Amino acid sequence: MTIEAALGTDAPFDERLQRLRPHPGQGASASNLRRLLAGSSILESHRASPHLVQDAYSLRCAPQVHGAARDVLAFVRSVLSIEAGSVSDNPIVLPQDDEIRSGGNFHGMPVAIACDAMAATAVPLASISERRLYRLLDPNLSNGLPAFLVHGSGLNSGFMLVQYTAASLVSESKSLAHPASVDSIVSSAGQEDHVSMGMTAARHAREVVANAEIVLALEALAAAQALDLRAPLAPGPATRAVHDGIRAAVPFFQADREFGPDIEAAVSLIREGALLEAVGSITGPLD
Repeated sequence: MTIEAALGTDAPFDERLQRLRPHPGQGASASNLRRLLAGSSILESHRASPHLVQDAYSLRCAPQVHGAARDVLAFVRSVLSIEAGSVSDNPIVLPQDDEIRSGGNFHGMPVAIACDAMAATAVPLASISERRLYRLLDPNLSNGLPAFLVHGSGLNSGFMLVQYTAASLVSESKSLAHPASVDSIVSSAGQEDHVSMGMTAARHAREVVANAEIVLALEALAAAQALDLRAPLAPGPATRAVHDGIRAAVPFFQADREFGPDIEAAVSLIREGALLEAVGSITGPLD
């Protein structure tokens, strides 16, 4: 939605370009964007326009940033899947050999590193999302949208505080994403002389992912507003479905009102997967 609303282009997502740098996540992300933007009247309205030579990184490089996150999350999923099916007791009873052995399977480093990686990869996702949101609000960058996505911005703050919220969450997440697994502190009279700090990594990862979900919801709110402001130009069928899903829960922002309920509704849509379901009804399951 943001690409359409900002009068961006789908040209950088060309499959031929993606094959030249065949990271799996990048290819899947670019494929999804091509499907999401298919049939967009907004994109077609300016395809031959010389208004921009190329889009900003936050639009043009979305497959590279999102794709890197996908690849890291595939690693995280693999680690956690192995861990869920593993024996990490100590000592361990080996009944087939009638032995009891002390070992190190309890050490949390694999999970700690995975959680740190999850936190680290969620920050760029939130950060690039906030940058896209920001571009929609700035009339110097948005290609004709009203300042702060509201008419009469001198009297209305519009989406200004939405961007403030996103920026603060991204900033907080940068601090939280400092890897816990690089730390260690000796305990148990020196016996436990190298520890994973895995619980800290897990807690921070949970907070960073929650922050990222909110930032993505804020971008979705702004993008839906921007698409309404582009009327009568129409988005593609898939992005229209997402827009309509948001509008079913959050009305158009005509003038300043409390944003709290709107944000809560949008975050619920993200966390419950409702927007992905809306897209899937048009495109089928995304990659």
